[in-house]
Amino acid sequence: MVVFRIHCIAVLLILLAAHAAGDDFASQLPRIMPTDPSQTAADFQVAEGYQIQLIASEPLIATPVEVQWDAEGAMFVCEMRGYSEHRDEKLSRVSRLVDTDDDGIYDSKTVFADQLLWPTAIFPYDGGLFVADAPHVYYFQDTDGDGVADRQTTVLTGFSTSNVQGLVNSFRWGLDHRIHLACGTAGGRVRRFNDHISTAVDVRGHDLAFDPRDGSFERTSGGAQHGMCFDDWGRKFVSSNSDHLQQVMYEKRYFRRGTTNQAPPSRLSIATDGPQAEVYRISPVEPWRKVRTRLRVAGLVGGPVEGGGRATGYFTGATGVTIYRGDAWPQATKGQAIVGDVGSQLIHRKLMTQVGVPFSGSRMDKGSELVASRDIWFRPAQFACGPDGALTVVDVYREVIEHPKSLPPEIKRHLDLNAGRDRGRIYRIVPNGYKHRVTPNLMLASTPELVQLLAHSNAWHRETAARLLFQRQDDSAVPELKHLLRTSPSALGRMHAMYALQGLASLDAEDLFTALGDADPNVIRHALRCAESQPEFPRLEAAVAALLNHPSLELRYQLAFSLGQWSFQKRADYLAQILLQTPRDRWIQAAVLSSAAGQAAPLLIAMMEGAQTPLPADLVNQLVASADRETLSLPQATSVLQSLLAGDPDLALLESLQRLSPQVSQSLADQTQQRIDSLVQLALAVAEDQSSESRVRVQAVQRLSNLRSSRERIADRFVRLLQRPEPIELEIALIDAIKKLPADDAQHVLLQRWPSWSPAVRRRAIGWLLADATRVDALLTAIEGNQIDHSDVPLASHAALVGHRDAGLARRAKAIFQQKREASREAVVQRYQVIADLTGDHDRGRVVFQKQCAACHQLGESGHAIGPNLFAAVTRGADSILVNVMDPNREVNPQYLQYNVLTIDGRVISGMIVSETANSLTLTVGEGQRHVIANDQIERIKNTQRSIMPEGFEASITPQGMADLIEFLSQAAVAKPDEKSLP
Repeated sequence: MVVFRIHCIAVLLILLAAHAAGDDFASQLPRIMPTDPSQTAADFQVAEGYQIQLIASEPLIATPVEVQWDAEGAMFVCEMRGYSEHRDEKLSRVSRLVDTDDDGIYDSKTVFADQLLWPTAIFPYDGGLFVADAPHVYYFQDTDGDGVADRQTTVLTGFSTSNVQGLVNSFRWGLDHRIHLACGTAGGRVRRFNDHISTAVDVRGHDLAFDPRDGSFERTSGGAQHGMCFDDWGRKFVSSNSDHLQQVMYEKRYFRRGTTNQAPPSRLSIATDGPQAEVYRISPVEPWRKVRTRLRVAGLVGGPVEGGGRATGYFTGATGVTIYRGDAWPQATKGQAIVGDVGSQLIHRKLMTQVGVPFSGSRMDKGSELVASRDIWFRPAQFACGPDGALTVVDVYREVIEHPKSLPPEIKRHLDLNAGRDRGRIYRIVPNGYKHRVTPNLMLASTPELVQLLAHSNAWHRETAARLLFQRQDDSAVPELKHLLRTSPSALGRMHAMYALQGLASLDAEDLFTALGDADPNVIRHALRCAESQPEFPRLEAAVAALLNHPSLELRYQLAFSLGQWSFQKRADYLAQILLQTPRDRWIQAAVLSSAAGQAAPLLIAMMEGAQTPLPADLVNQLVASADRETLSLPQATSVLQSLLAGDPDLALLESLQRLSPQVSQSLADQTQQRIDSLVQLALAVAEDQSSESRVRVQAVQRLSNLRSSRERIADRFVRLLQRPEPIELEIALIDAIKKLPADDAQHVLLQRWPSWSPAVRRRAIGWLLADATRVDALLTAIEGNQIDHSDVPLASHAALVGHRDAGLARRAKAIFQQKREASREAVVQRYQVIADLTGDHDRGRVVFQKQCAACHQLGESGHAIGPNLFAAVTRGADSILVNVMDPNREVNPQYLQYNVLTIDGRVISGMIVSETANSLTLTVGEGQRHVIANDQIERIKNTQRSIMPEGFEASITPQGMADLIEFLSQAAVAKPDEKSLP
């Protein structure tokens, strides 16, 4: 603590004096010189058994950001020389490199396309090259054979250029013969170039796949920042700066088939050590980063604090996720995930293990990385597996990789953001003893040779052969492909043969029947996908029915999606059979519900008849809601109700019973209502019984809140319960319940009880009060009348009140909240610098965390994981924690922006967008609460440009409290268990 105090005071005084005197910090910002390409090997630390080899560098290339190989084996390099501030000067280009003597080192170059803006992705096709240069995707062709493009066609347009670090990227050839791309976080409104502007679609939160022949496209699941790839079997993985490894769990097209059921988020973070996982850099921290951090701590410049000299140890610039699919490494390494971190000069790898439907990625190198460099110019931004079967590393090689707007002028004028424009490196990572093989020219391959390459051990050979077969449209390939489908010992070869036949419009019923009976579940999965777009054939249903109990969960997952594409009479029975095997698996549930459009009633009946254990109540409710909209027939409704009433339905199914009652006979409806009344009365008695366990009472409240009958009676009883002291968890459950019930007059009770409630209960109450203008008026009146202290209103609610759509309410809120807080965040940070002289207390810090932080941050098993990882925050240092708490809007990570969503019924819901599916948007707010809003209920979405972390904690955390909090967090980080090493 003494060292920290002396350091902070000394640095602060020096910087304040220097800043006041106009010192430009030149002496603190020495330039870091690049390493000559011939000397790079000494800077690398590589995992045992591997080596990194330089295969191309300046002057041959400069600022490479992506590579792709054409069918002749030449490597195209996307050179983004305009990064990061010189887009309009058209400095960027795409070059074609050739290894003339085939020794594995590229030695010849032709500039294929020049004068580009910010090109970020390339892909060869049919003798030309697709290039993503936002806002456009172009197709370049060389028509005269001189190696230089002389024809340029604009294919797509509308990609945003708002963020140089979030542009469209990662062109990948799909099994479906389309080019898939990541739209990045910049998004945009995209259309085919020659189509009317009215056809443009918003790609925020999505990726795209387009047909290379005509540019027609479809939005696909994805929406991460930079880096997208497929594994050998077509599973999709993506990455973002702060979430380094994610799996895309399904295609959104499945939820555009008329289903009203809500889809889960399509992207799933799968790293076992968390999104901002620990990493082990060996490079020094850049001097400019240290100075910037100190300036931020002193409040002299804006932006988040990184803890001078401690901005390391976790993923901050994750990029280029790639599943290794080559054949130069040992066979056991197939399927490993590779991720770079451009801010930490390293390459990380993970062992991928399937757990149910999704995969999980676990660290493989204990205390180290696959590759790390001491050279801070090393910037591994993208990876690829090419003709040599090795892992190719695209090193942008720049002195500074940083968004220009994040650099204050005091520092920026001493940096050369162009340093490295004339430099760049491409490496390959190979095992010891690797010998380079001859690079094939597949353009010279015959059609039968291409067919055989579909079973090659290297992904580049397989995919290039598949692309060439699709381009050639040579029908002579069909017999060879059918033979490969039936006889190849390679499951990958059989799958590729099937897709190649589909691309030639020659995949018939016999081929599909063969593939549906394959020994490999992965081949069967893809046979199901191929069969979706084929006419139904007589034996299809029998083949599908034979798969319903297949041991592969992932196969059954795909089958549940695919069933929605066919008109089988027994589709509902099939879906029920799949679901009943794993009724609580959320991915199986989602897949089944996606196929339930028009079949909810028979599916519900089949489930009720086949269930051996109680079904998940929320699943049943979704099906009943869908069945109700489909209008059940009298026999259907009667069957469901009789099935439910024959047992002992719990309270969670009462809403379902009530929905079905009007559609059955009067006798059965009366019987249902009697059972409802009886169970409601029993549940109310449980909820009100103070001698019962809180957990049981909470469950009763939660289940009653879903009912459609007796709602006024239930609301009245709940409001009366709120008038007396109850356990905190029950008070929270009651407040959550009245949000669903006709309890408009409850505001008076909530405001009356406010002084006696805990912060957690108040946060829940605020959500209900803010949803209606009348309630907001009552809340503000209570504050103005000193019935409630303004500081008791959670900080996260201030922005919503100050920005209320009712101008009068907004003015009153501003008068209350803005005048009560210090206008200058810098002044607050300065005032809290006294914590350097204070000794923190762990136990008191725990109390501060639970009261002020746990609603949005998780530490171990405590709290809610909404905001950033706190272990990473501790790594940044105490000054980082201070500034991020007291001045959270200096610079906001886009992942943690607060949005206000206005619904068509006038509600305003504020929170962080955590997912966007085909039919809904999900916001998360404090304490892990989530609001799922159907797209057709949204009137407007507004980006507040502010962090979900509110300002104003100086009103509730004293300097001593901040010192205590930092001590608590620091000790928690030290106590964090080390990750176990994996083979």
